Amino acid sequence: MINNITKMIQNEAAALDRHNVFVKNVTETGVVYALKNEDGYATSSSNELEGDDGEPVEMICFWSDKALAQSCIEEEWADYEVEALTVADFLENWCIGMSNEGVIAGTNFDSKMLGYEIEPLDLILEIIEAYIGLNKELPLKKFDDINDLEKQVRRIVE
Repeated sequence: MINNITKMIQNEAAALDRHNVFVKNVTETGVVYALKNEDGYATSSSNELEGDDGEPVEMICFWSDKALAQSCIEEEWADYEVEALTVADFLENWCIGMSNEGVIAGTNFDSKMLGYEIEPLDLILEIIEAYIGLNKELPLKKFDDINDLEKQVRRIVE
C-alpha cells in the first residue's frame, strides 16, 4: 500500500514538473502541439474530475514538445499526427472553447498517459503570467492585448 501511495505521489510530482515545462516552453516558442486525425483531436478521460453525471470529464491533450507528442502516437492514437498551434490560437480559441464545453486540458502527457490535468481558464492565466514574467508580447486577434485577455478570464474565474 505504501509503495502504491509513493508511486502515485511521484507520478503527480512528475506530471506537475512536465506541466511547468509545458508553460515555460510554449511561452518561449509560441507553439503548442496536439494530435489530430480525420475524426478530430486526441482526447482522453480525466483521471481526477467527474461531471454532474458521475462520468469522467473529457480532456484534450496538448504538448509543448513535438517529440513528446509524437511519442504518444500509439495504441488508440496510432492513426494521429502531430499538429502545431500558435499559443494565441490555443488561448483564444482552444482554451476558451474547451471551458465553454466543460472540457479540460491535459498537458505534456507521456506514452503511459500520465500528465497534468487543468481547467482551461486556469491554464490561460498560467501562460499569461509566464508571458508577463518574460515581458513578452502575445499577438492576439480577439482581445486588445494580453492584459485584456487576463482581465476577462479573471472576471469569469473569480
